[in-house]
Amino acid sequence: MTIVTTTSSRVFASWSFRMLRAFAASAALLSAGYAFAGAQAEEKLSASVQTSMASAIADRAAPRLIGDVHETQAWLAEMSARLASRMKDNEQRREFLVTVQYEASRAGLDPQLVLAVINHESAFRKYAISSASARGYMQVMPFWVRLIGTADHNLFHLRTNLRYGCVILRHYLDIEKGDVVRALARYNGSLGRFEYPNAVLGLLESRWKWTPTKTP
Repeated sequence: MTIVTTTSSRVFASWSFRMLRAFAASAALLSAGYAFAGAQAEEKLSASVQTSMASAIADRAAPRLIGDVHETQAWLAEMSARLASRMKDNEQRREFLVTVQYEASRAGLDPQLVLAVINHESAFRKYAISSASARGYMQVMPFWVRLIGTADHNLFHLRTNLRYGCVILRHYLDIEKGDVVRALARYNGSLGRFEYPNAVLGLLESRWKWTPTKTP
């Protein structure tokens, strides 16, 4: 499972100082109970984009692990171990990870990147709410429900939240032609700044990076 888009090299060149500073600020705020969601602005979507995103949101196929059976089971075991201190319940943790892997994969995203986003946005807190009213694991802004969903969509529901978050991040990656740095900044509502992308990509490298073991 690798990131299917191109990561801008300029992030890695500037990490040493800015990432440490962003990390420290993130840890302090998360320990105080805050959730991370920037000033992500409501945007006017073209009819074709709106229809495409709404269709992606509406698909209700049951979440399942996508990919090679041995690889995905190894991934699930490893990610479950890493997440155990944050989600104590085994069944909850398994459901969460299967849903992350499924929703990320169907959106063409690296599940590890999605885990890093969730880590930074909500610290894996299902009912997190930001000062801007963003909700849930991936801190989805409520206006998205009006734009591409239906009134009965609950952004605190595990699958609904991850579905919206992955579809929205995919949308921003498409706008930015695969530039992960700019897409993450759009997701946070801070395009043109690097604190948020640096922090998310720092978490990806330090906590969630995973390479499958090659079988002989």
